Amino acid sequence: MEQTDRSAPSDFIRDIIDEDLRIHRYQRRIATRFPPEPNGYLHIGHAKSVCLNFGIAAQYGGICNLRFDDTDPSGENMEYVDSIMRDVKWLGFDWEDRLYYASDYYDRLYEYALALIKMGKAYVCDLNADEIREYRGTLTTPGKDSPYRNRSVEENLKLFERMRAGEFAEETHVLRAKIDMASPNMTLRDPIMYRIKKETHYRTGDKWCIYPMYDFAHCLSDSIEGITHSICTLEFENNRPLYDWFLNESKIENPPRQIEFARLNLTFTVLSKRKLIDLVEKGIVSGWDDPQMPTLAGMRRRGFTPEAIRRFCERIGVAKNDSIIDVDLLENLVREDLNEKAPRVMAVLHPLRVVIDNYPEDLVEEFDCPYHPQKPEMGSRKVPFSKVLYIEQDDFAVNPPKKFLRLAPDREVRLRYGYFIRCTDVVKDANTGQVIEVHCTYDPETRSGFAPDGRKVGATIHWVSAAHAVVAEARLYDRLFRVANPLEGDLDYLDHLNPQSLEVIHLAQVEPSLAVAVPGRLFQFERIGYFCVDAFDSKAGSPVFNRTVTLRDSWAKLADKK
Repeated sequence: MEQTDRSAPSDFIRDIIDEDLRIHRYQRRIATRFPPEPNGYLHIGHAKSVCLNFGIAAQYGGICNLRFDDTDPSGENMEYVDSIMRDVKWLGFDWEDRLYYASDYYDRLYEYALALIKMGKAYVCDLNADEIREYRGTLTTPGKDSPYRNRSVEENLKLFERMRAGEFAEETHVLRAKIDMASPNMTLRDPIMYRIKKETHYRTGDKWCIYPMYDFAHCLSDSIEGITHSICTLEFENNRPLYDWFLNESKIENPPRQIEFARLNLTFTVLSKRKLIDLVEKGIVSGWDDPQMPTLAGMRRRGFTPEAIRRFCERIGVAKNDSIIDVDLLENLVREDLNEKAPRVMAVLHPLRVVIDNYPEDLVEEFDCPYHPQKPEMGSRKVPFSKVLYIEQDDFAVNPPKKFLRLAPDREVRLRYGYFIRCTDVVKDANTGQVIEVHCTYDPETRSGFAPDGRKVGATIHWVSAAHAVVAEARLYDRLFRVANPLEGDLDYLDHLNPQSLEVIHLAQVEPSLAVAVPGRLFQFERIGYFCVDAFDSKAGSPVFNRTVTLRDSWAKLADKK
């Protein structure tokens, strides 16, 4: 088999595969798999594994399976299965007809366990969890044999059959591999292969009350499916000898090869599934698909694109050592992608009323506004213009500071796609002194955006017609944590939550073309940022927009000021 994509970047995993192909290992066949446990939603770290496994299979003309390693009925359900399949497809990958479950193999795994018992390689142990932990020893002291380690094959077979028949209570018996209680590798100190769990499995129901441990089921599931390269993250490096032991002792011919790579760690983010579950269950976020979450469902709802995520995974590459990647890289790749494809529209998040005194009361003009100034093929839309407008509060200052070039008393600015206007008066709230209305005049000769006499203005600002604007909700998402590494230091990671991670604006004013914006559609709000129409809460006439990213990295600007 020859590589099908010579332009793909090289790394140590591909170097291993190249060598295996050279020596005709696996008959020059390549088969990988993405094997999630269905007990949570996929996050950005999983995306790296998805892209790597499916990408390698495509590069070498091989196959990649999707398999759910559903060996623990606790917390597993079809909601997670469905979400994982949805996310993998959204990323752009297809397992075709190769959808598998470890639970498909329960009968065969049971037979493998019986075979190991018959070879004297496994035994039923009556120690409880605390006793097993005590007997296992420490990193500096060897473990000691279980008093049940030398049971006869016949007794172990009978006890294991009784375990399967449901005769024993949970935590009273386990099946353990008989390896080496003095091994310097703790995972080889007679690891558990099966435990009793009298819970209903989301697929097999109550057929089983014993369930295989992940380490036992995973390698044999790989073998059953004909996987050649089992690519996993670095935390499984110590488990590789156990992976190989189960395959070798089970007499698997040409067993799959486990290769470990560094998992993805991201600044200002936690990717531990336990902690993500914690965020959901404690109500800190609204659910797994909350746009503040690093889950693929949350990122999709926020407006991150699969193209940007795939490019991110390619950019960070594959390494052997753990490191932490700056989230700025991901956000910048999202900006680059959206800059090419997101239509430009006008929206005012914090509206300030502007009255153009010399504009006719009953006149409404329509300006033809392109969706993308560099991409005429994206077309345009008509935006109404009238006597009363809304502009951003930040685009006006009564006493403008130095270098402030936007609207101010007796100052002229250009309206995006429209006229020049000059501020002539200001109305303030009698109690607070806050500016509530600005009066201006316009120059009818500047409809083209330019003055016939050649005069220039300092700034161009966006606007919406007050009579035609649609009221919208805008959710301004920011980073969920205030510090780059929330797990570092003595504080609990929850103590690092960013109280400004979400600002909700209920009375944003957007141009009328957005009234029926399709959920999931992406836009650039000119001069503000990129926004996605919320897939669940947005309704025709009452749109809800989630900020995907700002136009620039505001956090970097803040850091520069310190």
